Amino acid sequence: MMLKEQIDADLKAAMHAKDQVTLDTLRMLRARIKNEEIAKGKDFADEEIVSVIGSEVKKRKDSVTAYTEGNRPELAAKEQSEIAVLQKYLPEQISEDEVRKVIEETLSGQTFKASDFGKAMALVMPKLKGKADGSLISKILKEKLS
Repeated sequence: MMLKEQIDADLKAAMHAKDQVTLDTLRMLRARIKNEEIAKGKDFADEEIVSVIGSEVKKRKDSVTAYTEGNRPELAAKEQSEIAVLQKYLPEQISEDEVRKVIEETLSGQTFKASDFGKAMALVMPKLKGKADGSLISKILKEKLS
């Protein structure tokens, strides 16, 4: 089943179960996907939908941080529950050790300085996109280059 069809099926199930958090989150996700498709002028494949979901998760993680710093635990909890719903549609995330291994393999035989971070990131990201959090990849790559 394609990802878009899975989201629609889960949306219907959430309606029947009266699961408001899942319902609201999936409605928002469908709207975001539709808006992105209209902006690009084409229907999205699963990889593009995963990218949209990833950006939505990142937004919510940023919101959780802001709400926690702002002493708003109820809003942070709401964002956390939405993250849990969205992560069901993302590929399995790989561990920090596996990310390190991929970075080592990708950059082996090449010498990069700290100023070459962008070039190194451009080589690593295609192999890890959607499989690991971008901030984790960035942190590990900065450690390796320094």
